[in-house]
Amino acid sequence: MSDDLANRHCKPCEGGVGPLSADQSADLIKVLHADWSLGADGLAISRTFNFPAYSRSLGFANAVAWVAIVEGHHPELTVRYGSCTVSYTTHAINGLSDNDFICAAKIDRLATGSA
Repeated sequence: MSDDLANRHCKPCEGGVGPLSADQSADLIKVLHADWSLGADGLAISRTFNFPAYSRSLGFANAVAWVAIVEGHHPELTVRYGSCTVSYTTHAINGLSDNDFICAAKIDRLATGSA
């Protein structure tokens, strides 16, 4: 099912709809890589990717940024020497939307080299 998510595209979200329910988010996170976690407040998902050098962390962050530009859905990125943490939420609805899980699945695909 992660491939199903990764093959979808984000739809613009300017508010006017509610965030996903806790049950919906719990179901969707199950199809992502096991390293994705749901925030304690249920408003965001995140995953840390580890790399052997800063240049690799930065290269990965740039690839994630490209996905964000193409999809029109932008994560928070924290780049460190050996890691890059990617966090998604949909600010317009103050919670999670399908877009967050679609982008996370695309990032999973990117990380495995099958993008």
